[in-house]
This record gives sequence, C-alpha cells and structure tokens, in this order.
Amino acid sequence: MEYVKLNNNVEMPVLGYGVYQVTPAESERFVSEAIQVGYRSIDTAQAYGNENGVGTAVRKSGIPRNQFFLTTKIWISNAGYEKARTSIEESLRQLQTDYIDLLLIHQPFNDYYGTYRAMEEAYRKGKARAIGVSNFYPDRLVDLCQFVEIPPAVNQVETHVFQQQVKAHEIMLKYGVQHESWGPLAEGRNNIFSNEILASIGEKHGKSVAQVALRFLIQKGIVVIPKTTHRERMVQNLDVFNFRLTDGELAQIATLDRAESAFFSHYDPETVEFITGIGRK
Repeated sequence: MEYVKLNNNVEMPVLGYGVYQVTPAESERFVSEAIQVGYRSIDTAQAYGNENGVGTAVRKSGIPRNQFFLTTKIWISNAGYEKARTSIEESLRQLQTDYIDLLLIHQPFNDYYGTYRAMEEAYRKGKARAIGVSNFYPDRLVDLCQFVEIPPAVNQVETHVFQQQVKAHEIMLKYGVQHESWGPLAEGRNNIFSNEILASIGEKHGKSVAQVALRFLIQKGIVVIPKTTHRERMVQNLDVFNFRLTDGELAQIATLDRAESAFFSHYDPETVEFITGIGRK
C-alpha cells in the first residue's frame, strides 16, 4: 500500500474499499472479505446505513484497530452543531470504535458550518483523526477554507477518467486539501470497461481497464475507494502498485476527460431538492 500525508500529518492509504449501496445485511460479509484480501481503509457514511456492519467486520477481524483507516460522513439531516454532535457519537457507537480516522461532511447543504464546528470539536477531543468534506465544489470549498479554524484535510468528489476534476484539483492543492475520488470507475458508465484507450494501455502492462483507471488517478495524487462485491475484483483493484503509467499514457487518458459529471450536478436545483430531501424528518 502507498500513503498520502494529510495536512495534519495523518497518513491515509491511497486506496480503500467503498461500501456505497452495500446493504446493511451484507456489509459485514463484504467488508470482512475485503479485509481478508488486504484492505485496511474502509469508507462508509451515515446515509449508507451500514456503519454497524463495517464496525463489526473490523472488530471480528482480530486485526488491531490502529491498522485500519475508517471514514464516515455526516448526512444533511444531521447538519448543524447539536445534531452533528449527536450523530458523531452515534457513528462511533455503530462503528464500535473510540475514534474515526476521517470524518467528512457528506454534502454541502443545510448548516454545514455548524456541522463543521462539531467536527472540529470532535477532532480536538481525539474522536476524529482528520476532518474534511465531500461533494464540495471549488466555490464552496474555498468559502469553507476561508472561515474555519481547522482546514479540511480531504475533499471527496466524483472523479474518474471522464470527470478528472482538473480545475478542482488545482484549488485543492492550493488550499492543502487532499483530493479523494468517489466513483473512480464511474460505476461502469460511458462503457468504461470497454474503452479502447484504457484497454490498449492495459494490454501493454498486463492489466485490466479498471486497474489502469485506478492507477491513473493514483499517479495524479488522488485517493481512490473503488467498490465491488466480487472477491476477484477486490483483489484486482488492490493490485495496482506494481506498474506505472508513462507520461504518454497519462496524456492519452487525459483526453478522455469530458469535464462533466456522469451522474448529477450539485448546481442543478432539482438535484439539490432530491438530495436534501433524503432522510429529512
């Protein structure tokens, strides 16, 4: 495994296992399998409903807690200082741990400043080793960085070969925020697994399209958290540290960038209405 050093000197694995859309009932089994394969960084969220499965898998693994890097995210309905404080305690309980390695705001909506104050408090108390955000577009990220006491360590945003986030990446570098990708394989969209450029490059290295796509992001300094429920793909996704893309190959892959989301835009009012309505009480 390779690591990046966050802006508070905490080391984070550059590759982890994501559990988005893994059901609560199945999360323990799949996370246990991922741990057996060799994953130590696990990314979950309050909204996924599977924090408990992740925590149980980690606890039952018999591997010391300090060997893991656990990420979770505070959902919109838990925004604001008081609600966020309560939700952090609940996440700790669900994950069955005394601390979270990386605690993120899941979406840039509702009172995320109040949420961030609760996260800063958790950080100071040792309940979070690092704090940051997710889905913050450059304008929101800059705004937050300008007015908080503890700068965000990470921004987790949609990033893959078709949405490379070049400009956003530059802003993150400027503010010392680590770029992390969700959906690094674009969830299979745009026929990524049959892409001719990726397949051709993979053939030269004896690697799959997925491995080339992940390696591209890693060489760009981006943390990735691919999700799969198939053991052989878990193994494959982890096997990306024994080859290196050339400058020419990186340039080829750069041409795939459409500079737009393969899913949705946070600038679209209907999308925001939908996202902010999830889990609202």
